[in-house]
Amino acid sequence: MRIRATVAAVSGALALSALVVPAAQADSQGAVNLDRPTAAERFGTSGAKSTARAAAAAPTISNVTVNAGKNLVFGTTTVRTFTVSVTASHPSGIQDAYIDLWHGTDVEYDVDGWLPPNEEYATCTASSDTTSTCKLTITARPGDDGGDGIGFLYANALAGNWHVSVGVLANSQEVFWDDYSKTHKLQRLSKVTVNAAPEPVKKGATITVTGKLSRANWETGSYSGLPSGQSVVLQYRKSGTTNYTNVKGIKTAASGALKTTVKAASDGYFRFNYAGITSTAPAVVAGDFVDVK
Repeated sequence: MRIRATVAAVSGALALSALVVPAAQADSQGAVNLDRPTAAERFGTSGAKSTARAAAAAPTISNVTVNAGKNLVFGTTTVRTFTVSVTASHPSGIQDAYIDLWHGTDVEYDVDGWLPPNEEYATCTASSDTTSTCKLTITARPGDDGGDGIGFLYANALAGNWHVSVGVLANSQEVFWDDYSKTHKLQRLSKVTVNAAPEPVKKGATITVTGKLSRANWETGSYSGLPSGQSVVLQYRKSGTTNYTNVKGIKTAASGALKTTVKAASDGYFRFNYAGITSTAPAVVAGDFVDVK
């Protein structure tokens, strides 16, 4: 049985071996559940729980970073390899580290997405005798590989917050492990279009601004309109200036359609600006020029 690994300290003889990628398992409802490695499997320790004294001697972490703190955004064909790192300390020094991203509600019973590190061992750079920063890389891509789904964003439901697991191995074999260290956003790329018409237009006449808000569909490999009710801001920049100002907020109609009207005042550019949501990245379009006579 897999031992659940949350925040724990583990001791044992070091016997590092190649990381075996666990197979995907189906739960009672038939959904995929990915069985990730335990601290013992990653670091080659005995896996036995440590004593209270040993637990107190576990490494401490001061910083965990995923993709330099920036959200990870994926279109329909995007393949991204990004850096993850952890800064850790222990009196004996730091030997190795592990970081992965997983999606689900429970690390033991409900993991439906898993992005493991590319490397078997982390690259650890010491800043002192006790403290090191350890780095790994992770590769993720949208779509379905037809296999176990490891490393793939095979479903749109995987967009949003992912858990970040962190493990650290000290030179003296104590281990820190936390499957809920932090969360990080993986988002679907969004796009927005704009068209302001008619052009040219008389001053004081009505300008109709239309467009569409769409986002990457990881399941079909295409872009589809967002559901109705998404908030988008119409912005305007007068010719000869550099900054856009907000004109009005509007909501998307069916399939991401955008439409609103304004009165023509002077030559300038109109654009739509979408702030994004948890699952979907922000988007802004280059302004469409309108010549006002």
